[in-house]
Amino acid sequence: MAETTDDRLRLLIERVERLEEEKKGISDDIRDVYAEAKAVGYDAKIMRQIVRLRKMKPDDRREMEMVLDTYKTALGLG
Repeated sequence: MAETTDDRLRLLIERVERLEEEKKGISDDIRDVYAEAKAVGYDAKIMRQIVRLRKMKPDDRREMEMVLDTYKTALGLG
């Protein structure tokens, strides 16, 4: 029983390690895309913000924008 539990644990850990390696590869690919965008004149920082906004639900995005506008107005930035 302990041996099969040990094998299962080892297999799970190896799976996580493979996924971590894949995640690193994908992160490298994403960084390359942003570098390519920057090379042709796009602002990678703004692109990252747009990607983050596009992931949000429309209601959440509207709420965030309203709060941001409120804060900007309070600080005289609006």
